[in-house]
Amino acid sequence: MNYVLITALGVGGATVIGALIGFIFKSMSHKFSDIVLSFAAGVMLSAAVLGLILPSIEYGGKFGIVVTVSGIFVGAYCLNIIDKLVPHLHKLAGSETEKHNNKSLGKVLLFVMAIAIHNFPEGIAAGVGFGSGNTSQAFLIAGGIALQNIPEGMVIIVPMLSSGVSPKRTLMIAMLTGLVEIVGTFIGYFAVSISSAILPFALAFAGGTMLYVVSDEMIPETHAHGSERGATYALLTGFCLMLISDYLLG
Repeated sequence: MNYVLITALGVGGATVIGALIGFIFKSMSHKFSDIVLSFAAGVMLSAAVLGLILPSIEYGGKFGIVVTVSGIFVGAYCLNIIDKLVPHLHKLAGSETEKHNNKSLGKVLLFVMAIAIHNFPEGIAAGVGFGSGNTSQAFLIAGGIALQNIPEGMVIIVPMLSSGVSPKRTLMIAMLTGLVEIVGTFIGYFAVSISSAILPFALAFAGGTMLYVVSDEMIPETHAHGSERGATYALLTGFCLMLISDYLLG
C-alpha cells in the first residue's frame, strides 16, 4: 500500500513539476512543444503495451487474447464516450478548438475538464499495474506515466496563460489535474485488489484508454504544425527509452 501511495503522489506530482517548468518556458515554440509531447506519447505507448497489454495476455490464461482485445476496445470506447459527453475543450489539429456542450462554462473549467479526461485513465493504469503483484513492472508503468506527465504539464501552461488565467490560478489548476490522477491511481488499485479475476481485463482496459489518448489526441496535435518528422523520431525515442528500461528491469 505504501508503494501505491508513493506512486499516486509521483504520477500526480509529475504534472505539477511539468507545469512549474512550463512557467520558465512560457514562449516555447510549436516545434519544441510537439517534440516534447511526441516523446511523452512514445513513453505512454510503450508503457501501455509492455506494462499493461502484454501482461493482460499473460494473466488471462486460456482465453487471454480474447479478454485482452475486448478490454482494449472497451477501454477506448469508454474514453470515447466520456470525450463526447463531458463538457471540455478538445484540441484539434492546428489552432482550432472543438467545443462539446460548453456554452455555459468558462474557459478555465473547460481546460480543467480536458486535462482531467486525459489524466484520470492514466491514474487508473498506474494503480491497476500493482494488481499483478509484479512491483518492478508496476513501477515501470507508473514511471512511464510520470515521465510523460512532465512534458504534458509543460505544454498546458501556455494555453491557460494565453486565455487570461493568472499564474497562481494556473498552478492551482495543474495541481487539481494532478489530484485527479492520484484519485484514479487508488481506484485502479482497489478495483483489482477486490477481485483478482478482473485483473486481465482491467490491465487491457487501462491499456486501451492509453492507446486512445495517444492516437486521438497526442499524435494529431504533434503532427499539426509542420514538425511531423521530428515528432515521429521523438515518439520512437520515448518508446525505445521505455523498452530499454523494461529490458534492464526484467
